[in-house]
Amino acid sequence: MPQKKPQLPVVLSIAGHDPSSGAGITADIKTIAAHGCYGLTCVTALTVQSTRGVKRVDPVEGQIITEVLEHLMDDLEIAAVKIASQLTTRATHAGAVNTLAMQKDGTILGDNTDGAGLVRDLCDNLGLVIIRRRILIIGAGGATRGVIAPLLALEPSEIVIANRTAERAKNMAATFTHLGTVQGVGFREVSGLPFDVVINGTSASLSGELPAVPAAVIGPETVCYDMAYGKTDTPFMQWALNQGCAHAIQGWGMLVEQAAESFRVWRGVKPSTASVLTALKERALNAS
Repeated sequence: MPQKKPQLPVVLSIAGHDPSSGAGITADIKTIAAHGCYGLTCVTALTVQSTRGVKRVDPVEGQIITEVLEHLMDDLEIAAVKIASQLTTRATHAGAVNTLAMQKDGTILGDNTDGAGLVRDLCDNLGLVIIRRRILIIGAGGATRGVIAPLLALEPSEIVIANRTAERAKNMAATFTHLGTVQGVGFREVSGLPFDVVINGTSASLSGELPAVPAAVIGPETVCYDMAYGKTDTPFMQWALNQGCAHAIQGWGMLVEQAAESFRVWRGVKPSTASVLTALKERALNAS
C-alpha cells in the first residue's frame, strides 16, 4: 500500500550518520522537524563514534547515494536540501555548520563562523586579551562547542566548561584537550579564584533562569559575556553585575561578527561591522 504524501514542506538532508545524535542525519531530522518540515535522509557515511569523538568513518558507495537521491526526487517535491561536500576544520571542531559556500570545483564547503564571531567581538570590539587568562564557559551544548577551539587558539591559561550534568562537560572537554588546557566540571564543582572571563553558553537566561555556579567565579575584574541577547540586559548580565563583575556584555557583537565572517567566506571580503553594532546599541537604548 503506497504511503500518503507528506503535507509539510519537504527537506532533504544529505549527510553522514552520527549515532551519538550530536550532528549528522539524526541531528538534522530533529532540526527539520522542529521547523515544522518533513525530513528525508540520504546517508553518505557510517561512523563509529560517541560524544567523545569519531573513531572510524566508512563512506557509503557513490552509486547507492545516487540511486537513493534519484528515487526520492522522483517521488517527492523537495523544498530544500541540506548538504556539504567537505567541512572546514572549525566546522569539524564545532560539530555543526552554519555557512555553506560553493567552491570553484562545484563542491559545497560547510563552515562554522560562530567561534570566529565571538573571538572577534571579544578581542577586536571589546579589546579583551585572552592569552594566559582563565575562562569559564557555562553550558555544554552546541553553542559552547562551537567556540572552544577558536578560544583555545588564543592560548588562555585554561578553559573550564561547567554544566548541570558534569559528565557531558567532561566529554566535551576531552574532545579538545589536544588543542589546549580545558576541563569539564559540574556547576557545583567550579572552584578556585575568580575567572578573568565568564561566558554564558546557554539560552536559559532568556527564560529567566540563572546559572547554578558559585558567585565566587566572578571578581571585580571579571568580564561576563552572554552569548544570548535581547532588547535589554539579559538575566545573566543582571546576575553578573549584581556579583560585582567589571563588565557584562550580551551577544549582539558575536551575532554581527559571525554574519560578517560568513560574508567573507562567500565573497572574500569582510564587511565593516561598526555601523551595524552602533545601530543595534542605539535601538537597544531606545527600547529600554
